[in-house]
Amino acid sequence: MSESATAPRLTALHKIHEEAGATLVDFAGWLMPLRYSSETAEHTAVREAAGLFDLSHMGEIRLTGPQAAEALDHALVGFLSKVKVGRARYTMITAEDGGVLDDLIVYRLGEDEYLVVANAANVPVVASALAERASGFDVEVADESADYSLIAIQGPRAVEILAPLTDADLDDIRYYAGYEHTVAGVPVLLARTGYTGEDGFEIFVRPADRAPEVWAALMAEGAPHGLVPAGLSSRDTLRMEAGMPLYGQELSADLTPSTPDWAAWSSSTSRATSWAAPRWRRPRAPPVVGV
Repeated sequence: MSESATAPRLTALHKIHEEAGATLVDFAGWLMPLRYSSETAEHTAVREAAGLFDLSHMGEIRLTGPQAAEALDHALVGFLSKVKVGRARYTMITAEDGGVLDDLIVYRLGEDEYLVVANAANVPVVASALAERASGFDVEVADESADYSLIAIQGPRAVEILAPLTDADLDDIRYYAGYEHTVAGVPVLLARTGYTGEDGFEIFVRPADRAPEVWAALMAEGAPHGLVPAGLSSRDTLRMEAGMPLYGQELSADLTPSTPDWAAWSSSTSRATSWAAPRWRRPRAPPVVGV
């Protein structure tokens, strides 16, 4: 096999990562920033101020049509038809034996339109499985991953950094919601989701090549507030500290959504009330007595 056939893909932010001195690694077929300075510094910045992540390796699969909701109810764990327009839900896609093929976030963009976000390594499996399972429904399934860049800003100062750059009233965007807005003048899907346990936003940029504009504006606005670029390594330590699973580690085809502690979470009507909600939304745990 030729070198070009095995070369990892580059995100639209690759040049920015190189100029920032990031350590780059092949992750799920993409050349991604592992760290810029140190894992500890980036982890701490997200907990105390804010971090900026390039997540453009994630997959985006769109379902449109009058039976999009019914198709997802059939294909995934839980009832996606109950998700209101503008809201999102954490869910899973499983094999026939219940093994987890991937964990997903599904955004309902309209009455007949959903965006399914899959982990990078599993995009082909998820897209294929969704197309197969939706074949009996009046719905179109399209893998649009190549059309998107995805940027996440996470941390307690995310709101004050993002607010001057967007037309959205960020107070109106609830946890696990997403709406079409602009950031730095660029049309985006702006979602209040994340993978760190902190408040923050994920910014879906389409077309993908406009992502550098958004990244540069956020870094310029955020630098006085302590915003730093953050890599995959700190993202992993942050999600572990927050109790969030990673496919291939805590989730796999050998685990099912009925495994203890997973059933209620994966099919809950509101992930914001689960044990994995970020600190600013997490309900107080009941006291443990007699242990």
